[in-house]
Amino acid sequence: MIDVTLTPLSATLLFVIACLAGYRYRTVWKTEGPRSHLWLFGVIAALCLLVLGFVPMRTTG
Repeated sequence: MIDVTLTPLSATLLFVIACLAGYRYRTVWKTEGPRSHLWLFGVIAALCLLVLGFVPMRTTG
């Protein structure tokens, strides 16, 4: 079985990407932009948050 873990740095980067994608989703939604952008930013944010929720983070010690 493959042991997949996130480092604290990669988890932080995924969180920042999810926040930025969520912010872009909200701005496109508020300005009634194209649906393709809504899907793009929504899927990016959702995937990042799913990875953060289900992949364990590596800790030392």
